[in-house]
Amino acid sequence: MLILGIDPGTQILGYSLLDTDAPSPKIVAMDVLYLKKIPKFNLRIKQIFLSTLRIIDSFHPDHLAIEAPFFGKNVQSMLKLGRAQGVAIAAAISRDLSVTEYEPSVIKQHITGNGNASKLQVATILQSILGFDNTPKYFDATDALAVAYTCHLHLSNPVADIQQQLAPAKKKKHKSAKKQWADFINSNPDIIK
Repeated sequence: MLILGIDPGTQILGYSLLDTDAPSPKIVAMDVLYLKKIPKFNLRIKQIFLSTLRIIDSFHPDHLAIEAPFFGKNVQSMLKLGRAQGVAIAAAISRDLSVTEYEPSVIKQHITGNGNASKLQVATILQSILGFDNTPKYFDATDALAVAYTCHLHLSNPVADIQQQLAPAKKKKHKSAKKQWADFINSNPDIIK
């Protein structure tokens, strides 16, 4: 299966394509759509739609995995992000792709074991798992890869996913960013060089 992962954004949209047919998943593409130079919001949304169609028509993925908008303090930003996500989903549906949406904390939990992990932590773990050489300039690209990899994990082990959904919710304890990073380094000594 070829999974298209998208980290939606109206300024920078990350995308990746992950081939899961090989014995181990392989990155086919990982990049960003840089939209900051497009002055009007409606033109950015149009570009997201057209670019998503172009990616789908070029690579012919089987499935779209997309990050759900997070609930932040700025309602306007959240609404814009939701529109970006919506047009990407519309492009995928217009090409008959199935679509799965993942919450940011679920993606981080699957990749790093910590639902509050930083973008750098996610990128570092993915680099270790999938063996790509250079971290992209924008974390939006590795965030899109994280979405695709999370989808791969869910599709390859649906029983564990159901068990996780049925497990009672645990209360979240928030750690400082410094403590999270220290925990990450201690838990992954083989990754840090």
